[in-house]
Amino acid sequence: MNHICSTCMPVRPIEDWGTVYLRPIGQMLGRLIEEQGWACGREQGNKNSLFFSYTSKEQFLDMAEWLNSLPVEWTDALEVKIAGENSRPELLPWLPFTQLAARFQHMDMVGIITRERFTSFLQPIVDHGENIVAYEFLLRPAPGEASFNPFELFDVARRTGMHSFLDRSARISAIRRSSEVLPKGIKRFINFLPSSIYNPEYCLTHTFAAIQRYDLDPQDFVFEVVETEKINDMAHLQRIFNVYRSRGISVALDDVGSGYSTPELLSLLKPDYVKIDRGLIDRCDESPEKQRKIREIVERSEEFGGRVLAEGIERRGEYEYCLSSGIPLAQGYLFGRPQAEPAAAGPVGHQAL
Repeated sequence: MNHICSTCMPVRPIEDWGTVYLRPIGQMLGRLIEEQGWACGREQGNKNSLFFSYTSKEQFLDMAEWLNSLPVEWTDALEVKIAGENSRPELLPWLPFTQLAARFQHMDMVGIITRERFTSFLQPIVDHGENIVAYEFLLRPAPGEASFNPFELFDVARRTGMHSFLDRSARISAIRRSSEVLPKGIKRFINFLPSSIYNPEYCLTHTFAAIQRYDLDPQDFVFEVVETEKINDMAHLQRIFNVYRSRGISVALDDVGSGYSTPELLSLLKPDYVKIDRGLIDRCDESPEKQRKIREIVERSEEFGGRVLAEGIERRGEYEYCLSSGIPLAQGYLFGRPQAEPAAAGPVGHQAL
């Protein structure tokens, strides 16, 4: 069965010349566009659609700025697609004009996304003996490329309709980087956004293919949910977990104890790894209330066999309290910041995982 998903398709950069297609075009809007003197035309047999050509990126930006200045009620329902010199317009997806407008407001970040100007840094994860047993892969600017804030990059991706493309590309970048710097047997924690995966069986095929292409062991991977939005469809997230696990891959729930990642959610999803939010870990050795919440998470995780990891540890006292609470794994600046290369060689007890 063939699947077509515009969010999974590569996002083409805007070329220096091409054609813009708009629909639906009312009589008033059509007349205003034609009055701009652009090379306009109507698609044959479709009076509600209009196209116009541009011969430079500057001309295209002028067109977009003019369209974006129109009353919202005229542009709110507009859809757009942009065909370059060698594109086949009939194969291109229609996008909401609001997404296109957002792309022009953030052209620099859109360029980072479309051209994949990013790499992955590694932050170590240690066991109770402070041996490095895993790394989390975190999105960072590629060497020599423009700097960016990862949170802002994903925020722009959401507003421009490119979050599925960015999420997939970031996962594959992390897989590729892990093959370059880590030996087999070391766990690799990689983030993913559930909202970017509309059909797990299809949308994750690129991820599984990358693991196979780089000759890696699926059991070395842990994919962790990171989502600032409320997870409304638990059944959908469970399907995603099931597809990962069917390939021998483990799953983790991130930021537990903060926002929507509640202890109750643990009992529903039963992740293989439970990552306690850094907000709970911060000075947990000094807060009875935080200690109570941490104990609840540990106890719930033990019920279904989930391994607990404390995030954001910066102080020795925090780490010692987590150890005394039966938390076997830890991550934070106390053990190492995200870096382009793995930490210096040392004892590695990956059997603990």
